[in-house]
Amino acid sequence: MAVPVLKSAPVLEVANLEVVYKNAVIALRGVSLTVAEGQVVAVLGANGAGKTTLVRAITGLLFVHDGAIRDGAILLRGEDLGRMSCAQIVSRGVCQVPEGRMLFPSLTVEENLKMGSMTRRDRAGISQDLERIYELFPILGDRRRQEARWLSGGEQQMVAVGRALMARPRLLICDELSLGLAPQIVETLFEMLARLNREDGLSVLLIEQNARMALEYAAYGYILETGRVVLDGPAPQLRDNEDVQEFYLGGGEHVSISYSAIKHYKRRKRWLS
Repeated sequence: MAVPVLKSAPVLEVANLEVVYKNAVIALRGVSLTVAEGQVVAVLGANGAGKTTLVRAITGLLFVHDGAIRDGAILLRGEDLGRMSCAQIVSRGVCQVPEGRMLFPSLTVEENLKMGSMTRRDRAGISQDLERIYELFPILGDRRRQEARWLSGGEQQMVAVGRALMARPRLLICDELSLGLAPQIVETLFEMLARLNREDGLSVLLIEQNARMALEYAAYGYILETGRVVLDGPAPQLRDNEDVQEFYLGGGEHVSISYSAIKHYKRRKRWLS
C-alpha cells in the first residue's frame, strides 16, 4: 500500500541540476525533484538514464568519477549540499544504501552494522539502535558473529540497510535495493522501509529499476531518461499511465518484444509533448 503524499516542507530539493563528467559529457540535464519531510519518493529509469549520477551528486561522490555539478542546486532543508564533503553530507543525515551493498566481507555482521555509527558518540543510543536492527531483521541477530562474506545476497542487503540506519538518517537513499534479489526478500525490505516511514517518519528516496515495487510503496515518482525527467507525478497516477505500464510495468495494450528505436521515439514524443 502506497504511503500517502505529505504536504510539508521538503527535506530534499534538487533544482535544475546539470552534471558533467570530465568537463565534457553531460549526464544530467536540468533535473529537478523534491522529497517532502516523511515522504517516500521513487526515481525510475533504465540503465544509463542518470540515476547513479543523481545519487553521486546528492551524496558528494561525483569527484571520485571526475564528475562535477555545472549548474543547479541540491538543498537539504535549505542547506546547499553541493558545497559539502561526503563526511559533511553524512553528518547532516543523508545516508545511502549503495548499489552492490559494499559491505566489508571479512568483518562480522555486527562490525559492519557498527560501521554505520562511526560519526556518532552516543554509546547507549548506538546499542539501542543495534538492537532495533536485530528486531527489524531477526536473521541478522542470529548471524551477528558471522563474517559478511558468508551471507546470502538478501542477508547482505539487510546488513547494508541496517548499516545506513545506524547513522540515524534524516534522508535514506536506496540505490537499486531490489537488484538481484528474490521477490520475497525484496518485499521484506520494502515492507521494512514502509514501517520505518510510518513509525519514525523516515524520508526515503528510492532509486529503482523495479518500477512495480517502487510505485507500490512510494507516494510520488520521477522517471529519468537520458539525464532528464520525462515524467513525474503521484505514484497511483504513474501506475495508471499507459506509457509507464507499457515500458516499465510490463503491461498495456501495445506491448512489444523489444525497445525498438521507433517505440522509444514514440514514447519520448508522447512524454515530452
